[in-house]
Amino acid sequence: LSPQDGMKLKMQEKAKKKTAEKYTVEQLLEKAGAEAGASPLQDSGSEILTARDVCVAYCSVAEIYFTDLSMEDRAGDQCREAIERVLTYHPDNPEALQLMASYLFNTEKNQEEEREYLRRSVDAWLPALKQSDAPPSREDIEEEHTQSDIPPYESRITTAKLLIEAEEYEVGVCVCRMSFLCEKASVWYLSGWVCYLQMERTREESDEEREALKEAARSYLTKAKKLYVKLRCDDGPILEHMEQLLGGETEEGDTDPALDEDFELYSEDEGAMEH
Repeated sequence: LSPQDGMKLKMQEKAKKKTAEKYTVEQLLEKAGAEAGASPLQDSGSEILTARDVCVAYCSVAEIYFTDLSMEDRAGDQCREAIERVLTYHPDNPEALQLMASYLFNTEKNQEEEREYLRRSVDAWLPALKQSDAPPSREDIEEEHTQSDIPPYESRITTAKLLIEAEEYEVGVCVCRMSFLCEKASVWYLSGWVCYLQMERTREESDEEREALKEAARSYLTKAKKLYVKLRCDDGPILEHMEQLLGGETEEGDTDPALDEDFELYSEDEGAMEH
């Protein structure tokens, strides 16, 4: 397949999933080119094409240029332009704000601006979930995602990873906790990893606080390892990292490779831990 055909196929998959087969990619992109202030958008079947559908189309374009077509000419510019178009339609769109944070972190290494977009993205949906009596299940959130701005599971995990990279540890843990009922090894692993990073950052704090973080990390990582085995995940580097983190403390002053700040949160196979 040519890069263009590959992009079209992937966009078709995303459009099919996010719009319940309501619109074709061609219809989405055609309508996405319309001005935000134009008259109500309609497809060939006279159904109203909402601003949400337009945002889905542009987010899909941005994701493809950010990943599969990242080596194409002007891929970065095309990615940013697509994200900015989403934010024109919906300034507080969580997915677009998160995509912009990823773009800034990977292309401009602008961590402060990345943090700002991440905060805006999380603020658009996390407070409502925190007010719930209990964290919703994955099925509940996936159903709600079609009606609101609550991101799907995969997007929330990406948010947690970005928050960790931006050293927003407290918010990162909170995002992970909202997904505990999903019973995913990656959620518990990330929670444990964040607690270890927090523990390293609080060397000057009380022993009691550090011990609490240590115990929380071990609890999360133990759960992650059990789920990893139970669900037969196949992400070797993640398992190795969990075992290192659970393997005991290093001598004071030593550098623990398991706590290396440059540890890659993203494995070569992004889907490997999505079990």
